Amino acid sequence: MSKMNSTPVAVLTAAVMAASVGLLVQYSSTKRAAEQSVPTAAAVAASNAAAGQQTTNSSGPISTANAQATKPMMWAASAPGRIEPRVGDVRIGSQVPGRIAEVLVNINDRVLTGDLLVRIDDEEAQARIVAAEAEAAVRRRERDAETIGRLAQDRRNADDAVASADRALFQARRDLDRVIVGRRAATPTSTDDELVKARAAVVAAKDKAEQERTALRRVQATANMPLPTRLESGLSTARADLLLAETAIERARVRAASDGTVLQLNAKVGETIAPSPELALVVMGDLTGLRVRAELEERDVSKVRVGQKVVVRSDAFPGREFKGNVATMALSLAPPRLASRGPRRPNDVDTLEVLINIEGTTTLLPGMRADVFFVPDATVQAAPETKSN
Repeated sequence: MSKMNSTPVAVLTAAVMAASVGLLVQYSSTKRAAEQSVPTAAAVAASNAAAGQQTTNSSGPISTANAQATKPMMWAASAPGRIEPRVGDVRIGSQVPGRIAEVLVNINDRVLTGDLLVRIDDEEAQARIVAAEAEAAVRRRERDAETIGRLAQDRRNADDAVASADRALFQARRDLDRVIVGRRAATPTSTDDELVKARAAVVAAKDKAEQERTALRRVQATANMPLPTRLESGLSTARADLLLAETAIERARVRAASDGTVLQLNAKVGETIAPSPELALVVMGDLTGLRVRAELEERDVSKVRVGQKVVVRSDAFPGREFKGNVATMALSLAPPRLASRGPRRPNDVDTLEVLINIEGTTTLLPGMRADVFFVPDATVQAAPETKSN
């Protein structure tokens, strides 16, 4: 029996298999296309609800109102933002270079206006103030020995009252600092009542100094007021030197500019610092309320107004929404700052800064990124388009 040639048989077998695979692929594609062409129940329900019809499922009819209730909220506009304290961050730095001698606060401490936060070494200023006080005392004795008229005496009395008020204010601040340092000691040497009284004394001394300055300006404006004598001028110069020495000491003290909470602290005892707008020793904020600083794209400016309701969402709290309202809107556009991470591209869109007050107390924290969604408002009308000729 002759042996059959296997090559034609193999070719025929391969051809049959290739045709079978092609038919199978074509069948699968046709079936998948048919399945995709059949609309889902959800798609049918949404389509019918939009047309004001009723749809049915295996459980019964679905009303148009229920179908519309399941539709997502359509926002007027949205914008990225960042959470911050109610009046923004207050960055406090040093006014003079020097070595940090004391740090009197910790992060999350609650402080009031004028409280001492950081003290810079002021030994040199302390020495100058002693010399200035001695010089002013000598000059005053020399001046008081001089005989003058009634108008000049009134001016002297008013000038002495201003000098005394300035010294009282300086001493009140030193007393407040002493009480604060005592509160921070390992074994506190001052009480809460002493702290309250010291703060009140500073406020009273400041008001008194302003009143005396007002009275001095009134006296100096009196008609026929004689010019100051040489001894009076010498005393004024000595008192000015004393005031400069007190100011130098005050500048070596970093105080709270407003009531708030310490959010960041970048000061350590022994460090040498210098005035710098980039370096803030203490960052404060009023956490009794929070707001969002958002950047609205130019195309959405006409869709937002002051007082409009908003919804704030944060990735830190998925599924939660925080209500708020638009507090202020900037009057000009500016390059975006929140989302910029590198050099701007020529096609970058300028944004409008919008501040949103968040209602009530929330679990949001300053510095968090957030998304702001503006609720549609019937009072917001887009500007009518002008037809070009």
